[in-house]
Amino acid sequence: MNAHVAYLGDPTRHFWLTRSVARAMDVNLSEALAQGLLSARGYSDMITKCRTCQHVAQCEMWLASFGGAANRAPEHCAHADILNALADRMKVG
Repeated sequence: MNAHVAYLGDPTRHFWLTRSVARAMDVNLSEALAQGLLSARGYSDMITKCRTCQHVAQCEMWLASFGGAANRAPEHCAHADILNALADRMKVG
């Protein structure tokens, strides 16, 4: 039996990275939860997926350069599809 052990990054750091990328896109994850656009499980899964990401330094550099004016999530983001979809849905509704 072969086991694969993946390193998971610090949960607090990745929680804030996820929220910060969303915020840079003008996506409020708490509001997405309240509107039923994102489940608690989905949110938790996003943080866990972020914890496995190998692009933390790229993410931090992206955040430093885009601050709060990004239209889309960075391509390297593990949950770019989710964040981009939320951005589209939250702008409409």
